[in-house]
Amino acid sequence: MGLLINVVVHPANIADRDGAMLVFGGVADRFPRLKQVWADGGYQGGLRAWLGEQFRMRLAIVKKPPRWVWVPADVEPPPYPKGFQVLKRRWVVDITYVPTWMGFLYLAVVLDVYSRRIVGWAMADHLRSELVIEAVEMALWRRRPSEGVIHHSDQGSQYTSLAFGRRLREAGMMASMGSRGDCFDNAMAESFFATLECELLARQRFPTRNAARLALFDYIEGFYNSHRRHSALDYLSPAAYERRWTILDRVA
Repeated sequence: MGLLINVVVHPANIADRDGAMLVFGGVADRFPRLKQVWADGGYQGGLRAWLGEQFRMRLAIVKKPPRWVWVPADVEPPPYPKGFQVLKRRWVVDITYVPTWMGFLYLAVVLDVYSRRIVGWAMADHLRSELVIEAVEMALWRRRPSEGVIHHSDQGSQYTSLAFGRRLREAGMMASMGSRGDCFDNAMAESFFATLECELLARQRFPTRNAARLALFDYIEGFYNSHRRHSALDYLSPAAYERRWTILDRVA
């Protein structure tokens, strides 16, 4: 559920970005992602119009319900290997389901740890191993990585299947799996699904699987990869973050 903010901007400041920012300051301090969008965009149309644009872009301020998770005192999230965040070298994967009036649509994703970008995805009305193989095939086609990519997953039956293991070996990838029943070491993929649930699935109902497919495609390729900002990426989108480091690598 989005948190609607009613902001009153003085007429003298309506076209003044800095003046509107002063009025907006209290909200911006609470929601740094919106503050960064405002700072980067140089929007001149007034704060009301700017907020409306962000809501249309689905950059709405989302109020998540509190969640309590019990963690044993002697259990700590296992650290990723040193140098885990390297472009095209570390991928995490997972599957979720999307309810529709016709039944579930299943979504498998491949996320690049370096930039949080969804580099591969697949959708189907089944949970056979073909679903995850198709997602990895897309990631391989897009990234064209050299051998040695770490592919990290949970111990779901799709990822432990013979067909999937054979495809990873053919691609020269290294399979990595978390311990059974442990979600901490696959937290990046879980975080993406939490974002997807909060920003899309909780706000729409889909009469058909095709409607869900179109909405998921639009969210992943039209918004998340190209526009959705992350605090871990200096409030850049995955695509912008990769462009920045590609330019720096060329300069260096």
